[in-house]
Amino acid sequence: MTTVAQLRKAALGLPEVEEGTHFGMVSFAVRGKGFASVTKDGQVQLQLPDAAAEEAVAAHPSGERLERMGKPIGFRVPLEDINGKDLNALVYASWAHRAPKRLAATLTDAQTAAEGPVAGLLTRIGKPATRALLVAGITNLEEVAGRSAAELLALHGVGPKAVRMLGEELRERGLDFQQ
Repeated sequence: MTTVAQLRKAALGLPEVEEGTHFGMVSFAVRGKGFASVTKDGQVQLQLPDAAAEEAVAAHPSGERLERMGKPIGFRVPLEDINGKDLNALVYASWAHRAPKRLAATLTDAQTAAEGPVAGLLTRIGKPATRALLVAGITNLEEVAGRSAAELLALHGVGPKAVRMLGEELRERGLDFQQ
């Protein structure tokens, strides 16, 4: 069972997402294009391509196709009927479907880098922080040293713990954050 808070965390962890309301529902958009919302009765609605929506319907029997004016546009399922891992994957798929292609490609590249040797030491700080740094073009400790701690904290996904860990690593190598 998932909650609106978990949906919020998954959606806001993606680049350029804004939370708002749409017809009284909590909703999430990337560059003004809605991709996820929650109805007042607890149904999460996700804009998905047809193939992804069909897979979601097959995997979640309590879910259904989401249609607007007779045209299929995604998938709807009660939040209580979906686990967090599946919700995260569907939110990402919905975001990628609605985000500008360049932005989606940037995140895909960052995720690939976070799983490979490019990120190197940065992966120690956790996936959300690593992804945020990579999306910002920061791929090594020298580039981290070129930023202030406040700049890093301003990146969505980078928290105080990640900044503390990065600061420790910088100091071990005789570096520090930019002032």
